[in-house]
Amino acid sequence: MKTKLCLMKFYALIAAALLALAAFSYAQAGDDMKKAADDTGNATKTAATKTAHATKTAAVKTGDATKTAAKDTGKATEKAADKTADATKTGAKDTGKGVKKGTKAVGHGVKKGAEKTDDAVK
Repeated sequence: MKTKLCLMKFYALIAAALLALAAFSYAQAGDDMKKAADDTGNATKTAATKTAHATKTAAVKTGDATKTAAKDTGKATEKAADKTADATKTGAKDTGKGVKKGTKAVGHGVKKGAEKTDDAVK
């Protein structure tokens, strides 16, 4: 009976040791999972921060480029308007000169016609 009691104590000690080892392993695995979850959370937070910064930078650069394009478009429109005005002014002058020459030519023709008519009447 003494041997049986000793064996039972021995088995109880082994069982207690195995339970302690299992509990330690479980705690260790829990710590590892917590660390992995924390690492994942930190990586996600870092990625989100970098994405937000990149998005903000892109928005600012897009705004700057739009402002520059608007200024350039305004300058180009102003230049085109000036050139159109100059061309219209030149066209008006040329038209005036053409009308003046045409009127002069018609006037000379009328004058010659009148002189010929006068000569014919005489």
